[in-house]
Formats: sequence, C-alpha cells, structure tokens
Amino acid sequence: MAKTNYTFEKRQKELAKQKKQAEKLLKKTASKTEHPQDELPATTDESAIS
Repeated sequence: MAKTNYTFEKRQKELAKQKKQAEKLLKKTASKTEHPQDELPATTDESAIS
C-alpha cells in the first residue's frame, strides 16, 4: 500500500487558502472603488461658503 504524502496535502491546503484570501482581498478592493462618493472630502462645501 502507498504511503500518504502529508506534506503535499498540507501544501495544497495552504495554496488554496492563500488563493481564497487573495480573491477576498480583490473583492474588497473592487467594492471600495465602486463607491467613490464615500471617499470624497468635505472641503468642497467649505470652499463654496468662502
């Protein structure tokens, strides 16, 4: 019977985890760029008052 290669299995799990985290980060950054209105500074109103 063949011996189980635990190192290979562990490495595959780590790669899958890293890939999932990268996709999650990419999704978060994409959602931030879709809503640029939240990032606009409030200084435009102050300059109109002056």
